Amino acid sequence: MSAAFTSLTRLATSRLAAPRLGRAAPSTHAFRRVSRPAPSRAMSASASGEKIVLLTGSTGRVGKEVIARLSKVPGFRVRAATRDKAEYATSLGAHETVVFDLEDPKTWGPAMDGVTHLFSSTQDKYIAQHMAFAKWCGETPSIKTTLEHIVRISCFGADTNTNAYDADVHVSRAGAGIPLMLQHYWWSEECFADAGFGKILTGVRGNFYMNHLLKNELESIKRDGTFASPLGDCKNAFVACNDMAEAAVTCFREGPERHGDKFYDVCGAQSTSMSDVAAILTKALATEDAKAVAPDAFGKTIAYVPQDPAQFEADFGATRAEFFEYLRNGFYSRCSPDFYNLTGKRPLTYYEYLTTKGAAGDTGLAELFSAQGAIFTKGVDQFKDLKDVKK
Repeated sequence: MSAAFTSLTRLATSRLAAPRLGRAAPSTHAFRRVSRPAPSRAMSASASGEKIVLLTGSTGRVGKEVIARLSKVPGFRVRAATRDKAEYATSLGAHETVVFDLEDPKTWGPAMDGVTHLFSSTQDKYIAQHMAFAKWCGETPSIKTTLEHIVRISCFGADTNTNAYDADVHVSRAGAGIPLMLQHYWWSEECFADAGFGKILTGVRGNFYMNHLLKNELESIKRDGTFASPLGDCKNAFVACNDMAEAAVTCFREGPERHGDKFYDVCGAQSTSMSDVAAILTKALATEDAKAVAPDAFGKTIAYVPQDPAQFEADFGATRAEFFEYLRNGFYSRCSPDFYNLTGKRPLTYYEYLTTKGAAGDTGLAELFSAQGAIFTKGVDQFKDLKDVKK
């Protein structure tokens, strides 16, 4: 490790005050010199008995719900990792915020200082940086000895620990392999195990997110009352972000003794086709909440317009189109008992998600018509270089 990096890390850690019992006042770490020495990791984690949880992806659709839920659990101190949304994270209940950027390794040390628990959620395009971060955690002695539990948000379909998927064998097309995005979801878990954290790793593997399909169709929904998709009549058990968060918080609360080296498939309560989604969205847009959060779509009858898969590939690139093939062949049609077994209740239906406020205070309908999760742009293939990423 370079002397410059060591100096930066010491300056950053000097801003970390020892956690106190009860809910602490929010703070933001910054590179600022103070006269007294920084507390040790052992002091930070154990002096008060609090568990320090770093949340990556903290202001995303799942992360925001984890902040709002976990910050209310006694004994946990929530540190939200964010590049530019510290105020929002604090409003959700984060006790601390810290700058963290997977593309900037200089931010990793300060963010992980004293951390005992890690919530890991990253965008698909950062798989190489995520694997480098996991390897760095395993190679950093202070982190290796302090970290007690990792909960990773992922997706099922390519894993080789709980199943024996063959990366070269597609589920429905001869001569093809498992879609690259699915392989990367598995790599995002596997890298933590390879770094020596297998016994304290929990994987929360979600189905495709509710609303994700519609994010690029909002203008058409508001203007024409239509949305296009290549999925056709195939039904999928789309999952609610809120359920993913509740599953993750349950695992943190109950600890690695129960959930270490465990992996859970979380799906929605119903399998729905695109025509079903149109009917459900129509019903949700007739509610009073829709009048407030989506006035341009309020009261509209929504229709599904089948899309040519070739056009979808032209819009978003081959990597995403390959993943969508698994949403067209029935692989994600099944529901799962895992959320019930974790929480004692069934997961949300799509209508329930759209019309029910989560712990962060907004409904799924509000999330749909917000900028949250709008990570894809028509005409831009953000995965075009991922085929070159190696483990």
